[in-house]
Amino acid sequence: MNLAWLLSFWILFTSSFSQGALSPGGTVNVGAIFTFGSINGRVAKIAMEAAEDDINSDPSLLGGRKLSINMHDSNFSGFLGIIGALQFLETDTVAVIGPQTAVMAHVLSHLANELRVPFLSFTALDPTLSPLQFPYFIQTAPNDLFQMTAIADMVSYYGWSEVTAVFSDDDHNRNGITVLGDKLAERRCKLSYKAALPPDPKATRSDIQDELAKILRMESRVIVLNTYSNTGLLVFDVAKALGMMDNGFVWIATSWLSTVIDSTSPHLTTANSIQGVLALRPHTPDSKRKRDFMSRWNQLSNGSIGLNPYGLYAYDTVWLLARALKSFFDQGNTISFTNDSRLGGIGGGYLNLGALSIFDGGSQLLKNILQTSMTGLTGPFRFNPDRSILHPSYDIINVLETGYQQVGYWSNYSGLSVVPPETLYGKAANRSSSSQHLLGVVWPGGKTATPRGWVFPNNGKELQIGIPDRVSYRDFVSKVNGTDVVQGYCIDVFLAAIKLLPYAVPHKFIPFGDGHKNPTYYNLVYKITTRVFDAVVGDVAIVTNRTKIVDFTQPYIESGLVVVAPVKKRNSNAWAFLRPFSPLMWAVTAMFFLIVGAVVWILEHRINDEFRGPPRKQLVTILWFSFSTLFFSHMQQLSSSIKGIDSLITSNVQIGFQVGSFAENYLNEELSIAKTRLVALGSPEEYADALKNGTVAAVVDERPYVDLFLSEHCEFSIIGQEFTRSGWGFAFPRDSPLAIDMSTAILQLSENGDLQKIHNKWLQRKLCSSQDIGSSADQLQLQSFWGLFLICGIACVLALLIYFCTTFRQFSRHFPEESDSSVQSHSRSKRLQTFLSFADDKVEQWKKSKSKRKREDELSNRSGEGSMSVNRSERIPRDISQVRENGDTWLH
Repeated sequence: MNLAWLLSFWILFTSSFSQGALSPGGTVNVGAIFTFGSINGRVAKIAMEAAEDDINSDPSLLGGRKLSINMHDSNFSGFLGIIGALQFLETDTVAVIGPQTAVMAHVLSHLANELRVPFLSFTALDPTLSPLQFPYFIQTAPNDLFQMTAIADMVSYYGWSEVTAVFSDDDHNRNGITVLGDKLAERRCKLSYKAALPPDPKATRSDIQDELAKILRMESRVIVLNTYSNTGLLVFDVAKALGMMDNGFVWIATSWLSTVIDSTSPHLTTANSIQGVLALRPHTPDSKRKRDFMSRWNQLSNGSIGLNPYGLYAYDTVWLLARALKSFFDQGNTISFTNDSRLGGIGGGYLNLGALSIFDGGSQLLKNILQTSMTGLTGPFRFNPDRSILHPSYDIINVLETGYQQVGYWSNYSGLSVVPPETLYGKAANRSSSSQHLLGVVWPGGKTATPRGWVFPNNGKELQIGIPDRVSYRDFVSKVNGTDVVQGYCIDVFLAAIKLLPYAVPHKFIPFGDGHKNPTYYNLVYKITTRVFDAVVGDVAIVTNRTKIVDFTQPYIESGLVVVAPVKKRNSNAWAFLRPFSPLMWAVTAMFFLIVGAVVWILEHRINDEFRGPPRKQLVTILWFSFSTLFFSHMQQLSSSIKGIDSLITSNVQIGFQVGSFAENYLNEELSIAKTRLVALGSPEEYADALKNGTVAAVVDERPYVDLFLSEHCEFSIIGQEFTRSGWGFAFPRDSPLAIDMSTAILQLSENGDLQKIHNKWLQRKLCSSQDIGSSADQLQLQSFWGLFLICGIACVLALLIYFCTTFRQFSRHFPEESDSSVQSHSRSKRLQTFLSFADDKVEQWKKSKSKRKREDELSNRSGEGSMSVNRSERIPRDISQVRENGDTWLH
């Protein structure tokens, strides 16, 4: 729209009516631009007039001046709204309340900037009306940024991943939906489709029906409706006729619907068409002032319309302006206007812009508005540094057959809750998922269970599922020749999983490939992105380049790359058991066996009969104990010139891989093996022939294929370990909710054992013994075991030390040392003999000897003091002979 033409049009008719600084009687002129035929326009008019009366009832508020609000009806027309604004700006208006819509706000904000006249709006809440670009445009109600954030939090709370938006295609509603898409993306959700309708009230039933019919053919069943009352109610009426208000659908309406419910009594037909809808309503805390105003409302409105939150914001906006004006006058300012010299030089022909003048005190009044803090009908009111209002919050209501119920609240402070937000402001903010709560909802169709939020595309059309048309390893997936029957391990897992879903999944398997060789799996998966297939089922490995274009389910079988090579048995001669260890390793091992055997003999000799007897018997026992474990284990070793993937990388031998597998790209791109060394093989028979005739030195393939191959070819074996870790999964389009549900079903199959049963049915084979030789082809060196030998040696020393200390302590108690020094030196050799004999005897024998000696001592004590003079050197041999009477000694 040409702004210059509009300016010239109006100025031609109004230039002669310009007024001075203040109209007679000290009136402060304020304009208001609304569509008074709309719900919010009607409510706002009544509320603003009530505020005007209340302000003027106190002459001291504005220093004896009167506030005059001049109303202009834009009548749903942006053109008439702009004309009204020009009228106000030519008549020395200090501020304008409005406009009602963001379409006019974007245009009029440029005028406000130039003429320094503040515009205050509680309904033009477009989040793109930036205070940086439009400093003189002030939003006095919660910006739609917060409303869209609330909706995104609700979508995330209920676990939905995709949303469809239906909106009127104007600045306000379009920009709101753009913000919604951003907020959904922050929560890993997405806006899957935007259904744009002609701006309100121009949308027809046919326009709406065409868009809703498109949505019916789509997957998402969560619909956000952002529009105005005329279009919004018509959308619900058409949706009801199309069956879109039944089970499975979710409708979330922005605040337009709550204004309809609060301010009007919807017709019975309309009420039936909005049952189960969730709607948002700006939250205003309960207070005595609010209750008093609500009790006045019927008198103010003559019962013509009900009060809604925007009526409360209208009342508070007038009071906000009045308090800012009071500060303005208290600061000693006066209302004056100055002609803009730039405008005087622009005129030409009939264009006269001289009537437009700059409000000299506009910047100060704007500053006062932004600094005003008050308590109004909407609660505590002030602006944050970013010029958003304090604590934006919403009620969340659920429309029912007989009215509505409130299911919770949303606030920018604490998110979703079931208690009023103002009760949480004194507590620490908590936006964690566990703290988010809403009450139960009755959804469209009367169900209370949360809808899934999506269905299969095309309204139940069969899923087109691609499967690989394999020519080898057909146990995994194959089509029975001459029929449409598809079978195999992967197919059985898929069918078992969809049986666990709480809904039907109509599907059709479509083979992919020429039937002569295995297809390229990346190409198969890529068909999902081009919508040729809705999913892919088969032996599809989950690898990086595929996860970039599709979503996979939970893996249903582990799969990693392994090396397969020919092997020879090396246990065909009598000395095969010597090969695992190097000669030095064998020597050290034998030495430690002898040491450990000797230590065990020492520890067991006094208490275990197996370690007693003649010296020859005891020596045999030590040797037998030391070496017996060496020959009890079966030793078989397989040999191969290939030691694992590392030896393949450093060599120049040819390497085989399965046609269509990701192994080719992995070997070439990740391991930098030249493509000239890679040989494509199509079947297990080709594997075997190539390995036998030396065409390839080894084959690299995924473990499930290799296990089947080795079950029939015992002359080959896995060399080394798996050098990649992945699995097989089912592929779906990005962000498909079916992938999530199928992953849950696969986990259930694993937990209840059905997955293993399917594996046993198709893949269980009797493997050849010792086919996985790992890395055992190399001999083990001493360096690998020196720590073990060190620990063993320390343990032996500690055991011997403890044993000798304990034995010596027992000996000292049983045979005290003589105190006479001459006797000590004479009997030292005999005492050593006594200790050795003591250590050689069993524990039970010296205990019996000790008891016998104690009884003899008691008898000798009775015979008198003379017996005490018996020479101790004579008693010691007697004690020794008593001990030897009870058993053999090592001296014999």
